[in-house]
Amino acid sequence: MNNILEVKTPAEASAQARRAEFDLSNQGIRDPRLVYWNLPTEALYEEAVFRGEGVTSQGGPFVAHTGKHTARSASDKFVVKHIDSENNIWWGTYNRPFDGEKFDGLYDRMSEYLHGKDVFVQDVYAGADDNYRLPVRFITEQAWHSMFIRNMFIVPESPQEYKSFIPDLTIVAAPGFQANPSVDGTRSETFIILNFERKLAIIGNTAYAGETKKTVFTLLNYLLPLQGVLSMHCSANVNPDDEHDVALFFGLSGTGKTTLSADPTRRLIGDDEHGWSDDGVFNFEGGCYAKVIGLSESAEPQIYATTKMFGTILENVPFDPVTRLIDLDDDSITENTRASYPLDFIANAVPEKKAGHPKNIILLTCDASGVMPPIARLTPNQALYQFISGYTAKVGGTEVGLGKEPAITFSACFGGPFMVHHPSKYAELLREKIERYGVNCWLVNTGWVGGPFGVGKRISIKHTRALLNAALTGQLANVQYDKDPVFGFEVPRTCPGVPDEVLEPWSSWPNREEYDKKYKQLAQKFIENFEKFESETSQEVIDAGPKI
Repeated sequence: MNNILEVKTPAEASAQARRAEFDLSNQGIRDPRLVYWNLPTEALYEEAVFRGEGVTSQGGPFVAHTGKHTARSASDKFVVKHIDSENNIWWGTYNRPFDGEKFDGLYDRMSEYLHGKDVFVQDVYAGADDNYRLPVRFITEQAWHSMFIRNMFIVPESPQEYKSFIPDLTIVAAPGFQANPSVDGTRSETFIILNFERKLAIIGNTAYAGETKKTVFTLLNYLLPLQGVLSMHCSANVNPDDEHDVALFFGLSGTGKTTLSADPTRRLIGDDEHGWSDDGVFNFEGGCYAKVIGLSESAEPQIYATTKMFGTILENVPFDPVTRLIDLDDDSITENTRASYPLDFIANAVPEKKAGHPKNIILLTCDASGVMPPIARLTPNQALYQFISGYTAKVGGTEVGLGKEPAITFSACFGGPFMVHHPSKYAELLREKIERYGVNCWLVNTGWVGGPFGVGKRISIKHTRALLNAALTGQLANVQYDKDPVFGFEVPRTCPGVPDEVLEPWSSWPNREEYDKKYKQLAQKFIENFEKFESETSQEVIDAGPKI
């Protein structure tokens, strides 16, 4: 906010109380009007409402609308090309090279833009494991973004920790600042650019809060594999009676990572991003960022409860301005409505945000073709093939340009836009850990049955939960399996609490020949997609793919 009238804001008197000695001048930002250092959630509520950034809804959540950008701008993301890092980076669709001098010029103008303005700082950590923890400083133009960061990451615990904080990464987010593509070399006025050598990332012309957290994830995807730690786009939970009975749920947004990991019979480690070191699994974050379109109290009671809590941020959720009642079924702004809330809002969350090694890995796919089985058991090589392929359907506008209909896609490692190294780097780390710890691997389809999107219907969450429960508790260990004739994985014939016909996706199609044709078409797409990975992938993984 450009407070040219010097109006006293609600938290102005306490703005400097948690100031770090390593100030913003070290990051090239000089002479802002006032820096609001590490304000708590309550003060950020007051500032955000005072500045007209959003409103308080019934029950206490803060509602913010992000304007024209209601999803990630994947095509506007770049990585500065530098001699120290360029050989480690998987250049291409997701990691577009950006000129270092252009970056410096753009950042200088961005810093000038913030001159005389109020800015908000949050000094936080990414990574619950102290051995791999990344200190991150967020400098934001908007108060509610500062609140979002406080929800999503791990905050210091003492005044001295704030005072002595020195970041290893700084992210500057200014939605009001636009790039000039002809001068700056960006694709549009919107940009998300990472500079590994300067330990700096800049975000402009988008208020979508998810850009900030995914920028941190992208950096960790670069740093951690170089230390032998697998960085993963997955949720995780653990058996309350056995810290080494961890389950990982890989999947793109909309496939069920958050929903399925929020299981009342297990304890939640985290809903989106984790590392797997020699000591076990640890969350990168301190909060959850859940899709809430169509959320119901009966199907997802724990997540639903957070939409009534003070401290939750509801992003692009429509509300009645008179009653302040929200409407979780209203997709008039976007299908990609979100709730950001601290992890401890989930009653059975693990406070330490870490646990032992996984016993089960679940690869989630939202199959819009309606042909994949609801669950299948994978060999390690089949798991790596599916992991590298990352087949799913992008749903609900999670990226700019997506409509309401699912778009079939292959996203490497179930998180292609955030992977910095070649997928084979992550796959080899995954292989090593699967073999070392004897992990069971499963493919779970949370997509359509009875036909493709528009013909069939989305599989019942009740059935998916029953299938997962049987897999995680060992009930599927001794049932009979059939080998899939196309993909080669094993499909159980029976599962407690699930009708047998649900396990046979062809049985709900009107015509078996039509089903077989569609299934082979999907297998061909797998084969064609995997061709670009074959040169750096072992032959046994290639051979674990589908056969037509």
